[in-house]
Amino acid sequence: MHVMKRMYESLLSEYLDMFPCVALIGPRQSGKTTLLHTLPDDWNRFDLESSNDYSLIADDPDLFLRLNTDKVAIDEAQMLPAIFPALRVAIDADRRKKGRFVITGSSSPSLLRSISESLAGRIGIIEISPLMWAEVNGQSASTLVTAIANGVGNVQSVLDSMAPGQRSLEEVFDYWFRGGYPEPWLENNRRFSERWTDQYVATYLQRDVARLFPGLNRERFRLFLQMLGGSSGQIINYANIARGIGVSQPTARDYFEIAHGTFIWRKIPAYSRNVTKRIVKHPKGYMRDSGLLHFLLRIQDISSLRGHPQAGASWEGMVIEEIIRQLNSLGVSFDYYYYRTSAGAEVDLVLDGTFGTIPVEMKMGQNISLRDMRGIRNFIKEQKCPYGIVINNDTKPRLYDEKLIGVPFAFL
Repeated sequence: MHVMKRMYESLLSEYLDMFPCVALIGPRQSGKTTLLHTLPDDWNRFDLESSNDYSLIADDPDLFLRLNTDKVAIDEAQMLPAIFPALRVAIDADRRKKGRFVITGSSSPSLLRSISESLAGRIGIIEISPLMWAEVNGQSASTLVTAIANGVGNVQSVLDSMAPGQRSLEEVFDYWFRGGYPEPWLENNRRFSERWTDQYVATYLQRDVARLFPGLNRERFRLFLQMLGGSSGQIINYANIARGIGVSQPTARDYFEIAHGTFIWRKIPAYSRNVTKRIVKHPKGYMRDSGLLHFLLRIQDISSLRGHPQAGASWEGMVIEEIIRQLNSLGVSFDYYYYRTSAGAEVDLVLDGTFGTIPVEMKMGQNISLRDMRGIRNFIKEQKCPYGIVINNDTKPRLYDEKLIGVPFAFL
């Protein structure tokens, strides 16, 4: 079993030079604790899921931080809400000193609320994901995503900057099928992966969700999780979901917020800025990890996946996650949306940041016709975008027209 280098290591080092405290947030088992172990040996690490460490800190958080003033890493910080005001006091005692604390957390709703209430302006936040395609292959962020992040506005320059993909289509589909959670990749055993994912879902329900939301009806939420697979890639219809699991529409909305806040679902809002056409305004969503999605859909292998009705939506979600994860790993500030008109014209992903507005379309095939790209080409023209991107499974990048390029997923 080998260790895969995470692209977040550089960003963590950079943030420690900028902020007194850095928070690593993300789903359970995504690699946050492993990333803590990349810190130098003189850092002291405490795990709040360990009863000894919890007692040591919980008895008097302020005293603990007076005795441990520097190079302190606290894992699963959301387990002890009292740690956040104590961190604020400790940081303000020596506000100009950087890189003193690192905390991790697996539950975004409570953790981010505590951070915003106690540590605003004192902390840098890094969202950690399961393994990216680039990380599985031992690579850094792709030249395409780096060009987006750096604001390269000339489409030919973007095309010229791209390094060739070194992986086969079979390897692309293997990653798509398996998803990115690190432990199954490190074990590299199909039976282990199946059992691990089953236990992961059970633990998520029985421990994480039950602890965060003690009044939640776990059986209804279990049904909701099963329905999430079929909802991935769809515009969210809260009324249909509510009827399907026997809850009220507000409860169904709450369930989606829980799934998004605990990092298994990504809600993507509709793009509505400067639009002149009637648009669909309901949010869209995807399961964040394709392997978890395929487990919930009971898809057994790649052949079954390619013929499954959800294959296209699964592919879209996987590509969207790869792009968002790589941008996050570079510390880029941006927003993401999807775009759909009432007439049916659609763009799968719209990135909006200091680099401009970049539409991205996902196609699972190799041969893409201009007719297939009418929606994104019209969006580029209407929104005056510097360029647009089509992620596909072609053999090489191609220039479709003066503002549209096609890029194989293997190049990401």
